[in-house]
Amino acid sequence: MKNHDANLHVRGLSRFVDDFLAPDNTLHAAVKGSAIAHGAIMSIHHEKAEKHPGVRKIVLAKDVPGENQIGSIIQDEQLLADHEVHFISQPIAIVVAETPEQAREAVALIDIEYEEKPVITDPRVAAEKGQLIAPARTFSCGDTDTAWGKCDVVVSGTAASGGQEHLYLETQGCLAVLKEDGGLKLISSTQGPTAVQRIVARVLDLPMHKIEVDVLRLGGGFGGKEDQATAWATMAALAAYRVGQPVKLVLRRHEDMLMTGKRHPYSSDFKIGLTKDGKILAYEAIYYQNAGAAADLSTAILERTLFHSTNSYFIPNVKATALSCRTNLPPNTAFRGFGGPQAMFVIESAIAVAAEKMGVTPEVIQAKNLWQDGDATPYGQIMHECRIKSCWQEMAEKSNIKKLQQNVREFNANNTLVKKGFTMMPVTFGISFTNTALNQAGALVHVYNDGSVSISTGAVEMGQGVNSKLQQVAARVLGIDARRIRVDSTNTGRVANTSPTAASSGSDLNGHATRLACEQIQERLQCFASRLLDVERSKITFHDDKIWVDEMPQSLQWQELTDKAYWARVSLSAQAHYSTPNIHFDKNKEKGHPFAYYAYGVAATVVRLDCIRGTYKVESVDIVHDLGSSLSPKVDLGQIEGALMQGIGWMMMEDVVFSEQGRLLANTLSTYKIPDIYFAPESLRVHILENADHPAGLFHSKAIGEPPFMYGIGAWFALREAMKAYRQDVDVPFVAPFTPESVLMRIS
Repeated sequence: MKNHDANLHVRGLSRFVDDFLAPDNTLHAAVKGSAIAHGAIMSIHHEKAEKHPGVRKIVLAKDVPGENQIGSIIQDEQLLADHEVHFISQPIAIVVAETPEQAREAVALIDIEYEEKPVITDPRVAAEKGQLIAPARTFSCGDTDTAWGKCDVVVSGTAASGGQEHLYLETQGCLAVLKEDGGLKLISSTQGPTAVQRIVARVLDLPMHKIEVDVLRLGGGFGGKEDQATAWATMAALAAYRVGQPVKLVLRRHEDMLMTGKRHPYSSDFKIGLTKDGKILAYEAIYYQNAGAAADLSTAILERTLFHSTNSYFIPNVKATALSCRTNLPPNTAFRGFGGPQAMFVIESAIAVAAEKMGVTPEVIQAKNLWQDGDATPYGQIMHECRIKSCWQEMAEKSNIKKLQQNVREFNANNTLVKKGFTMMPVTFGISFTNTALNQAGALVHVYNDGSVSISTGAVEMGQGVNSKLQQVAARVLGIDARRIRVDSTNTGRVANTSPTAASSGSDLNGHATRLACEQIQERLQCFASRLLDVERSKITFHDDKIWVDEMPQSLQWQELTDKAYWARVSLSAQAHYSTPNIHFDKNKEKGHPFAYYAYGVAATVVRLDCIRGTYKVESVDIVHDLGSSLSPKVDLGQIEGALMQGIGWMMMEDVVFSEQGRLLANTLSTYKIPDIYFAPESLRVHILENADHPAGLFHSKAIGEPPFMYGIGAWFALREAMKAYRQDVDVPFVAPFTPESVLMRIS
């Protein structure tokens, strides 16, 4: 199964926002951001900028015709700051000029006077000062207070995980073009076209039907364009609305890194209690989420943290509390895993401390506490068709875990200055938006009378292969070659009220909607064919571009059937809506059934450490992953490998560093490092769990986008084991990322 866009990509013909042919009179925008992290705006002097060659207009907050507000869940974020700024690079003014260079030159000429105020960058300090985005939330079950007395071993500690830059290949951008009715068409690099449509309509004081958002594809998203693409599209729209000409706004890489939010850093406390044989009886955690200066999606991300507080383990007594803390940093946002990885790092840290206390390896505790059917989560969902133990057992068999462990022990016994570490990382990840209302999608399918097909859905292609899967769904239902099928751009005029392509649900939701629409057309064509062939409809099937009766091919071909159906006035178009069944969650009780199903998997990782230099290599990663019955195994394999590398990068090298004054220090690709091919594992083996059809999934498949990211956490713990093998007395804090510099400082 080839990626839908592969042919265009390799020839350089794929179009992204900056590639679209803009009208001749298109102007260009650049944004003036705050120079300080917190303070009052005393005055804005833009006279020099207005006189700069090519400048057409300076757009300020006073030029907003509607609401100067782009907040989605909580409306606490201005499009353009008018009296106070809350983070460095917060947008204050938009410069519109004839060229991008003129716009940026004019931005530098705008002089803003501030009255500085205290800056907070630490989420724990923010919590102490009562600076919370929303009230704290707690998921609980059982009674931890009573359970501690029944535990033979009780340990506690802290864990901290850092941010992560999305570093999508295509930076944030939008082309805004005025329409004849006073509305706008926006070609936007967004994962959430309807979110852009809704916010632009709010800011411009227009009805949503006057805002058309079109997305052909993204050059990567990873969550960074789920909510944060909205601001840049809205600025382009506002500028175009004010100057009466098309406006393009595309950030340069340095601007994108400075002005956009990252993965949320977390600082967390944990306490865990076990019996002497390794059963976990109680677990408590407090998560301090660094939300940045505005809510963005922080509260939803924090909720996902609570949902995954116990990862793959059944614990009868749990109390997990989470606080979203307001700091003077750019608002942090969605990133692959959406708060789940931060929670899993904490529970794995707790298990590592407990294992050391008990004198066993962490996998002994992990294996004894894995979920199984009938177990209840802390939020009340009952495990059904749970496969985490199956993945663990298959990993033990396929990769010969005992031999891997023995090889590591023997290597360490025979080597003094180079050590190895081994770890197992189980992952259980819920599939669905935790906001129940978002679990819906629509599809519009047209069959033309020449037999070709077009599909429109709310899914956004961003390299994850969703268009390939939609194409395959239609081909399977209609029984035709996938080359007959075109997947159109995502457009709010064709499919309305779309949910963002996120939460690993793009293929499930939009694929089911596509299936339902195709089944409507299939049913009509079967009825029509039954009349043509004078046979019962139940005997007719479509496959291989042919019409079959009782599994015998007929002379009537697909293309001939669709042409005859058109002339007989049979409708060849269908619209369908799909909503995930049997999911619900009561936020008042913090109980419910929020997920359609879970994705499961286990990774076994070996890391090799040069103890003199502090450098290390991920020697091998073995993965057993539950894909159900994969629609596109090669596409899914690419997702697993890519997610793993991104997870390893977050845990081991991607260090987002801010100064105490809120200034991003790792703001270029010379100071912010991501994994490359040389950092990839020397050996990477992925095994798909066998005989794992899942009834709730699309054609018995399972979602793939986010779950494999968490396998990267295992590399951090394997490196920690290697450090401990070199110096057993070394204090290794649970702080990620573990860069070579930080490793060397710990073990030297």
